[in-house]
Amino acid sequence: MTLPQQLTALVPILSVFILLVLFRLPARQAMPFSLLLSALSAYLVWQVPWQQISAAALEGLIIAITIIWIVFGAIFLLKVLQHTRAILTIKNGFARISPDKRVQLIIIAWLFGSFLEGAAGFGTPAAIAAPLLVALGFTPLSAVVLALVADSSAVSFGAVGTPAIVGIGQGAANIDYTQVQHIALTAIGIDIVVAALLPLILVMLYCRFFSDAPSWRSGFAMAPFALFSALAFTLPAYSVAWLLGPEFPSVLGAMAGLAIVCPLARKGFLLPKPENTTISTTSNADTPSLGLIKAWLPYVIVAALLVLTRIPSLPFKAILQNVQFEWAHILGSAISVNVMPLYLPGSVFVVTALFALWLQGGTMSHFRLALQNSVSMLLPSVIALSAAVPMVRIFLHSAINDADLPAMPMALAESVALHLSDFWLLIAPLVGALGAFIAGSATFSNLMFASFQQALATEAGLDMQLVLALQMLGANGGNMIAVVNVVAAASVVGLHGKEGDIIRYTLVPMLYYCLTASLIAWLVFV
Repeated sequence: MTLPQQLTALVPILSVFILLVLFRLPARQAMPFSLLLSALSAYLVWQVPWQQISAAALEGLIIAITIIWIVFGAIFLLKVLQHTRAILTIKNGFARISPDKRVQLIIIAWLFGSFLEGAAGFGTPAAIAAPLLVALGFTPLSAVVLALVADSSAVSFGAVGTPAIVGIGQGAANIDYTQVQHIALTAIGIDIVVAALLPLILVMLYCRFFSDAPSWRSGFAMAPFALFSALAFTLPAYSVAWLLGPEFPSVLGAMAGLAIVCPLARKGFLLPKPENTTISTTSNADTPSLGLIKAWLPYVIVAALLVLTRIPSLPFKAILQNVQFEWAHILGSAISVNVMPLYLPGSVFVVTALFALWLQGGTMSHFRLALQNSVSMLLPSVIALSAAVPMVRIFLHSAINDADLPAMPMALAESVALHLSDFWLLIAPLVGALGAFIAGSATFSNLMFASFQQALATEAGLDMQLVLALQMLGANGGNMIAVVNVVAAASVVGLHGKEGDIIRYTLVPMLYYCLTASLIAWLVFV
């Protein structure tokens, strides 16, 4: 592969980084330009036929519509709860657990977000946690940044184990379910140490960059409680992975964490004295009439439906998946796309929002306002998502070309391996993060790079199980900066044009996550 070809493979990644992060263009301007550059470079240098490029772009457009539906559902649910004043009740409920925003951040972004990741994955945690944080008084930028950073450790077992079972199980060659279990156990064993500092990093980011009185000190003051909250999730999750396999560690680990942390937080366990970063309760004149259970019930229903409809042994998954639309062999290519509208989390959000409207005494006026607010918030991001996902699909489907080259992401990985195979334990998580950054999903990253990581481990004489575990962890870290996730999360809180700022904040935690995983692997297993 020539140098121009290697540089061309970098075009989608570099264009996104330069336009969003360095030039600070809004995603609705940057992503169409990146799509055009990616299509031209694929055609002119990679020699991908226009038929293949067009088919990949159309596939991406359809996938983008499913993401837009998920984002719309999350916004609609939030707007309904705001108009029925359920959010005020939830806000006051958190004040009774702890008025400290640092505690609320850990409970919502770290624990509740991990539960949502385990139940549904694919961007759902940030779509729910970020607007809930905004409702509790966080700025939109801080809410999105912190929700994305928190949605990392739980990704290994997101969507009922999909990144491990499908991503590693189908992406790697000749491995069975038992081997997937061992790889997943290795990953979460490393992650117990890596993720131990994530809640503290969340709090420190908030206190230093987003609080009313910026300070590292107020973040460090939460270290005992933050460390305890980290282990309250990761240790139960490890136990579940060891006893039951990779399907439920994130779901059950997060449930255990919530059950442990919330009552202890209410008692002030390991907490410093409250500071001024608190939310205020409503005044007597503005006190909501809804009870706490009725206010929280829509979120409970969302979580329950997401879990119940994703357990293969129950009939609900098959029933919802029976309704599907498929476009096979788009434009005569080998690319096909399948959409199951009832199975999408967005459908769960919308149905729950309509139920919440009835349950909480909403009116048709509330419905119309929630619908109008949701559409107006979503529209600015439609262009960005409709360009970002097709760009990703062109990048991934570039293996069909007349230059006899591998797909662009695989070519990048092979170029790195050619020069850095001696340091592969350091590089392996970064390759996983690259996959998640490009594809917007840890599952797709694992599917894309698992066989490559497996072959590289064999060639370099490394433990294949360890390298694949690092691939999983790197994909987790990449979830923090995945372009599609960033655009979608920003859309939910109406934060348009700040996607580059979000990535600038999440890039350092991502590097911490990947490099710390490498260091632990090097120290413990080599």
